[in-house]
Amino acid sequence: MNNKTKINEFLLLGFQNLHHYRIFILLLLILIYTSTIVGNLMILILVSTRHSLRNPMNFFLGQLSLCDILISTNVAPNMIHILVHNGSRVFVRSCAVQLFFFGASALIECCLLTMMSYDRYLAICKPLHYLTIMTIRFTYSLAVWCWVIGFSLSFIIHISILELHFCDRYTIDHFFCDLAPLLDLSCIDTTKVRIEVSVVTTLLGLVQFFLIIVSYSYILKSIFRIPSSFGRQKAFSTCSSHLSVVLVYYGSLIILYVSPKANYLNLNKMLSFFNTVVTPLFNPIVYSLRSQEIRKALSKLFVLGKEHIMRLI
Repeated sequence: MNNKTKINEFLLLGFQNLHHYRIFILLLLILIYTSTIVGNLMILILVSTRHSLRNPMNFFLGQLSLCDILISTNVAPNMIHILVHNGSRVFVRSCAVQLFFFGASALIECCLLTMMSYDRYLAICKPLHYLTIMTIRFTYSLAVWCWVIGFSLSFIIHISILELHFCDRYTIDHFFCDLAPLLDLSCIDTTKVRIEVSVVTTLLGLVQFFLIIVSYSYILKSIFRIPSSFGRQKAFSTCSSHLSVVLVYYGSLIILYVSPKANYLNLNKMLSFFNTVVTPLFNPIVYSLRSQEIRKALSKLFVLGKEHIMRLI
């Protein structure tokens, strides 16, 4: 450390190897980010204002939309800046802040998906006790717990990241400040941070995923016990949207962070792009297409908007 120069800036390269497609990627990113914000804001507004959508599952859906806005806004605008300038310098502390919000939003989303699976478990497996268990107060408490746990655990790792020192090497071949490249650039021992991340990933991420699997094993068992095919189809339709989101979210995380890979490859960047930019857009699309309540509310909203525009004209 004494013979090395401590740096306070990183250079994010973005998609340098895809320079010829930079304009296309930029336009695609702007379209996806705009659609993500609009779609998730619409879901959030609908579940907050429509009386017919005020139930625990839709409340968690609104929280999920808010989390998706946080994930996308944390990465996409900076990525647009990198594409426009063909690279971007960022302060070490700013990089750590971006990583903090990325980690917090990922942990919050894991918790929210687990709460939603628990809600579906109660609705399908214990319908007579559903309203007595999933009260407004209990639902709000679960949501607050998700946000507090996510920010608290991410803050613990954030403090350890701020204690790292970076010397000589300052180039990050990525479009945002992910954990792996930061640890690789550190010129001091990163064992403490790696242990903390492993503990958080195991205790929260894997445990949450296990709870979702257990919930859906009971849900599927209850569905298959329903005698009529119409009844089975109706019961499965109430949780199919959530199950699709879970499979996409955890599937992308497993491929990106669990499977063996070489760091900084274009494939790794594309998977990160899918996880941080595309997945937040996927959620409102899935719930809009598969939830009859959301579709009806959207139709009414569009009709009211059209009538309002006609009055103005």
